[in-house]
Amino acid sequence: MLSAKLKRLEAWNQARRQAAARYDQLLAGVSGVELPKTLPGNEHVWHLYVVRVQNRDEVLAKLNAEGIGAGIHYPVPLHLHGALSDLGYREGDFPEAERAAAEILSLPMYPHITEAQQQRVAEVLRRSL
Repeated sequence: MLSAKLKRLEAWNQARRQAAARYDQLLAGVSGVELPKTLPGNEHVWHLYVVRVQNRDEVLAKLNAEGIGAGIHYPVPLHLHGALSDLGYREGDFPEAERAAAEILSLPMYPHITEAQQQRVAEVLRRSL
């Protein structure tokens, strides 16, 4: 099954790149939304399209209430995961990682997302801020 999917992988990656570029355009200049960046020389496959917003949980609840399947993929910074507790890190040791974990929000992203769907996501996100 995976071998069959591999034949489609590049097309799916390209479709997600186009969708990410569309989100970039739709959300450019929206106050309160920090867009993801790709470093020069890198090519992103956009498995996730993650923005940062203040009051993330409130914004997420509003998006979900409007039927937008946004989510949080990495809610806990690594140094606070139970699996790493033996390293002795505590809350406050990595404030930027903790701030990021509290602000990240994954918008719907998949190869077949339509322009109309993304326009609706952007519209509801703007209203939710």
